[in-house]
Amino acid sequence: MVCERKQCASGDRTGTTALSRVTFTGQHCGYPEVGGVVTQQPPKSKTCKRSGCLHRIKYVQKNKEKDSGNMEGAPAKGVLSHLSLLEVKARSRKTQLQQHSRVMELKAKVEALKTQREQLKAQIQTHQDLQKLRLAMDKQCADEEEENMEEESENSKLLRLMARHTQLKDLLHAHHLIGGYDIIKTRKGKGACVSIATAYEDVFLDTFNLEIDLKPTVKISRHNIPPFIPLNNLAEQNNMQTDLRVFLDTLSKHLNAFAGRKQQLKLVKEKHKSVEVMESNVLCSLLVLLFTVPREKTAVLCTLDYTDHTRCLPTRVHLESEDKQLPDSPQWKKNCTLLMETPVHKALITMKKMGSIA
Repeated sequence: MVCERKQCASGDRTGTTALSRVTFTGQHCGYPEVGGVVTQQPPKSKTCKRSGCLHRIKYVQKNKEKDSGNMEGAPAKGVLSHLSLLEVKARSRKTQLQQHSRVMELKAKVEALKTQREQLKAQIQTHQDLQKLRLAMDKQCADEEEENMEEESENSKLLRLMARHTQLKDLLHAHHLIGGYDIIKTRKGKGACVSIATAYEDVFLDTFNLEIDLKPTVKISRHNIPPFIPLNNLAEQNNMQTDLRVFLDTLSKHLNAFAGRKQQLKLVKEKHKSVEVMESNVLCSLLVLLFTVPREKTAVLCTLDYTDHTRCLPTRVHLESEDKQLPDSPQWKKNCTLLMETPVHKALITMKKMGSIA
């Protein structure tokens, strides 16, 4: 802002009041404004001499310095207010972006819930249709129900297959509840024939049958169980009269363990020609093998004792050799542990890889 002062050219010395005229541009200087021209009446002087004019000049100069100070502070305040405005705008924009992303997230969640709702509705409808088909199959009146299903659903064939699948699953569940045994009624419900299947390493082996009289008392009438299985002792120990399921479970353990040991012996003879089977019994509870150590060409006699007849693993391993120190060596102690924890045909493969036997 530029301020100018114009004074009467008469150089008044008589004490009369002279008006100071200030022209400004840009900002109000604090003087009374009259028609775009700021007029300021200088203070009255007690004397009308030259000193009065000097006082008035000093007053105008003092106001000019004050106005210039205000002009220097104004730009600084303007920059700070502008920065503050920009900060507020940035915060507002960030808040709007967060709100927008939250809205989009909620919309996506709503769509997912709608999809899940439709899937649940379809599952409920399918379950109801399956129930109708199951009732039709159980009551042997499938023709009428199938006609109704064809009217209600286009996927009637698929629904019939699903109903058959659930029916088979229920039969398997019932089969599991009775211990996984095949039971057939005989003599008009007075007896039952039970089949016990054996398996080892996912291979089905022999099947054994029991014919049991249910009336007047529960007893075994006929069977094809091997004679070395203590059938009567198992029936007495497990109280077959009150809990037939426990008796069948115990018998199944004995039969499966026997079948497993027998299968292991067969695999040893087939896959390990260098290992000679010196002795074995009918129950396969005792097995004597002859090994040969590759470097020393020393013979080792290994005895496997299966004391627990419900397991396929030996409970004791005994080694004999001409070299008295060989059975006590760390390597052959590891071999003994391996034979007790692993089926014999698999343990021999590991021993060959380690170089313990030929």
